[in-house]
Amino acid sequence: MTAPRLTVEILPGLAGLAAPEWDALSQGPADKKPNPEGPLLLAAESPSEGLRSAAETAESFPEEDESISEVAESPSEEDETNPFLTHAFLLALEKSGSVGGRTGWTPLHLVARDHQGHAIGAVPAYAKSHSRGEYVFDHAFAEAYHRAGQRYYPKLQISVPFTPATGRRLLVPVGPEAEAIRAGLVTGLEGLRQRLDASSVHATFLTPRDRDTFLGQGYLERNDQQFHFEAAGCRDFQDFLASLASRKRKVLKRERRDALANGITVEWLTGSDLTEAHWDAFFEFYMETGSRKWGTPYLTRAFFSEIGQSMPERILLIMAKRAGRYIAGALNFIGGNTLYGRNWGAIEHHPFLHFELCYYQAIDFALSRKLSRVEAGAQGEHKLARGYRPVKTISVHRFADPRFQQAVADYLRRERAHVDAMQEELEALTPFRSA
Repeated sequence: MTAPRLTVEILPGLAGLAAPEWDALSQGPADKKPNPEGPLLLAAESPSEGLRSAAETAESFPEEDESISEVAESPSEEDETNPFLTHAFLLALEKSGSVGGRTGWTPLHLVARDHQGHAIGAVPAYAKSHSRGEYVFDHAFAEAYHRAGQRYYPKLQISVPFTPATGRRLLVPVGPEAEAIRAGLVTGLEGLRQRLDASSVHATFLTPRDRDTFLGQGYLERNDQQFHFEAAGCRDFQDFLASLASRKRKVLKRERRDALANGITVEWLTGSDLTEAHWDAFFEFYMETGSRKWGTPYLTRAFFSEIGQSMPERILLIMAKRAGRYIAGALNFIGGNTLYGRNWGAIEHHPFLHFELCYYQAIDFALSRKLSRVEAGAQGEHKLARGYRPVKTISVHRFADPRFQQAVADYLRRERAHVDAMQEELEALTPFRSA
């Protein structure tokens, strides 16, 4: 029996792939697709020759010899139904014009197929002409390329746009051939990079398993930190309060009281409760706050309508109302065991209202739904005092210029040590009672 070949195609947009086919790869433990006809035989051509409408395979780089840190990493890979990896979410970005066109995010997803044409693996990938909307900051790399007289853009980005949430990037079902498929996809990315003449490949907010696969093909690891709430046995918000040191508990209660002191009420909206009127109000908040924070918000108004229609049961919109009108809101996405906080905005400013909507209400909802954690987005050491603990996030990077690859490797080795030390210091600042 002849072993099948793995081919990897470029998909310039998810409209070209049926939702069930993508979601079978991106959602759940997907262990129902082992190939019954034997192990995969990867093509041996060079990357440029192996790209058939995309990439087939590419040569790998030697593995970097360095130890993996013991510091706690983001546990989000345990969320098997990550909402950001769904066909609905990624397609909404494309249909709404939030990516594609002149946004600087050009979809070039990779889809691996077996000899029968069945999709057996995928990677959400984008050609980038800038570094905005990634939350893993590489402006220093771009500047160094510029000083050396080289071109940094385009680069190839493996991520979910505008979404600093850990999740799988190598979307491969569990099975005896999974590692071969995963390695083939990473190899195909190098072929795609060569075809684009891109300076580098970057994969951000990875699971540890994906990290290990990329490191095996010569990528460099980079770490940063976020702050996540862990339920840790708490059944409701009162249990959470009881876990805090007395002084911290009093501060938190006062913040919640002051946030709603001006006659403000809070609503949880999900599923069929979501209407276009809610999205109109939230988009006003998003534009008001985003324009001040980033200059140009990334998401279009159409994006919110798209997700409201295609995935309403995965959305939690927390809205604050005063004097009969909405004044602020926080957009969250509901995973299998995690609530993901994403966007916030307000047209009135009240003390601690941001903390109430984005952190405390999120904890309250998550515990009411028996979710085990809340991720409240990127950065923000102020989250520590609100019951969110530091966790490490993972990205990997590979540069076409071997001199730059070595220089970045030296820099990232020092940066990882700094992140590890910082996490230990931050953990000591959490508000929880000592054992």
